[in-house]
Amino acid sequence: MINLEWFRTFKVIYEAGTLSAAAQALFISQPGVSLHLSSLESYAGHRLFDRDTRKMIATERGTMLYNIIIDHMNKLEEAEHNLHRKSKAEKPTVSVGMSTGIFQYMLEAHIAELPFNLVTRFGAYPQMLQELTNGTLDLILTPQKGTQHNLDYKPFTQERIVLICGNQTETTAFDALLLKDDRAALKTWLSAQNFYTTASDMEHLNRFWTASFDTLPSFRPKYVLPSLGSILRCLSNGKGFAVVPDFLCCNEIAGNAVKVAWEGNPPIENTLYFGKRKHSAYPEEIKYLEEIIARNWPKCPGQLLPQD
Repeated sequence: MINLEWFRTFKVIYEAGTLSAAAQALFISQPGVSLHLSSLESYAGHRLFDRDTRKMIATERGTMLYNIIIDHMNKLEEAEHNLHRKSKAEKPTVSVGMSTGIFQYMLEAHIAELPFNLVTRFGAYPQMLQELTNGTLDLILTPQKGTQHNLDYKPFTQERIVLICGNQTETTAFDALLLKDDRAALKTWLSAQNFYTTASDMEHLNRFWTASFDTLPSFRPKYVLPSLGSILRCLSNGKGFAVVPDFLCCNEIAGNAVKVAWEGNPPIENTLYFGKRKHSAYPEEIKYLEEIIARNWPKCPGQLLPQD
């Protein structure tokens, strides 16, 4: 029979990107992670990841499996989390929902200094809003505001969704088309390029493409990676395109590792909010997290401030 722990290990490898990072997250040895993965692949009858010396890249079947199990795994983790909160009442456990990029860039380095337990959740914004309402999450970072009366939203920054490319990407023809504002030719040229995206989220690309060309992209990105951070590392000093929030690539742009190819027309801008329940059980812990994230948020040149 299949072991459900294999699915947990598979999910963490998919999201962490390496066997060593997965082993750290699961508190087991790297050989143990490799054994779980090889057992699952043997059971499934095909490879779920392509391996190299630096990262694990999900195969098409691996991506399909992740999309099939992610909702079920999240529900099991929620049940585990609720049980943990009841059994560890002496030390608060705060649950936060955000994108993987925000977590990696703004919060990950500060986990060890937190004076409370932390559980992070990565998912779609509507799902996070619902989990905030029902008490599964205590704080979310979101560009979308719900209409629930028990929730409070505080704007803290604004992001712009931009088209970037590696600094080795040849864009002379693209720049010429931009000067002419030839949308049909721009769409054709971009559709033939190599694009990067994440496995679980094509929202940025779809919104950018729809705003600029009044249609969804007709192509599939060539490279599907675990996170936006992985995309930036692959693009840095390389070739290819991706659509990402500007705050995630400030350092890479400043260091000329990547460049902004196009801000879109019209540009896509979002106000980001801290969302929480009006009567939270952990107001001090939530304030602590908000201060860490706000303090470490990159100040991109020309970045807009929220207006509401």
